[in-house]
Amino acid sequence: MQNYQMRYLISSFCLLFMACGSYSKKNNFQIQTTSNKTIHNPYFSNEKKDYVYKANITVYNNHFSGIFIVKKLGEANHRIVFTTEMGNKIFDFSFLNDTFKVNFIIEDIDKAILINILKKDFKTLVQEELPVIKSYSLQDTLVYETALENKKHFYFETQQLNKITRVKNGKEKVIFLFLEINNIIANQIKISHSNIKLKINLKSIN
Repeated sequence: MQNYQMRYLISSFCLLFMACGSYSKKNNFQIQTTSNKTIHNPYFSNEKKDYVYKANITVYNNHFSGIFIVKKLGEANHRIVFTTEMGNKIFDFSFLNDTFKVNFIIEDIDKAILINILKKDFKTLVQEELPVIKSYSLQDTLVYETALENKKHFYFETQQLNKITRVKNGKEKVIFLFLEINNIIANQIKISHSNIKLKINLKSIN
């Protein structure tokens, strides 16, 4: 019985390992050897700029629209504030290195699970550099595999970074799209989750 259980555990582990590593194979990525040791996200990297977006956020049955502001305060230090158009705060988060702080959040969305999801999403938005684990190509796109907060991420570059996916068990769980890119400004950003009803649409207004 013990031998059977051990074989079952080993088989289960192998299947899980294969599933976790199959995203690149499912999408026909071709392994590449590049000199890139890190992947760079430039879109919220300028300390002299206030990044201001018109935002629409849908969380389950709640819909919020207003102004979404990202400010880089220093090295690995960002403040993210979402307000109504009248200026009333919906949430206010701070990121400093590996620390995260909720400065304010309205009661309707003040739930630990949701806050953790928003934390991961916005950490992905403002994280400027990550070490590259593997490099791939897909037609004219370079794809970099990396990890953020122990979650596998893939960064897609076609001249500029235009997509990030968070992957689990070989499947896309969250997709970040950077659109209407002008220099190092993504004038439109879309974040969508495959397993929960959460969508974030940002449109630059500055």
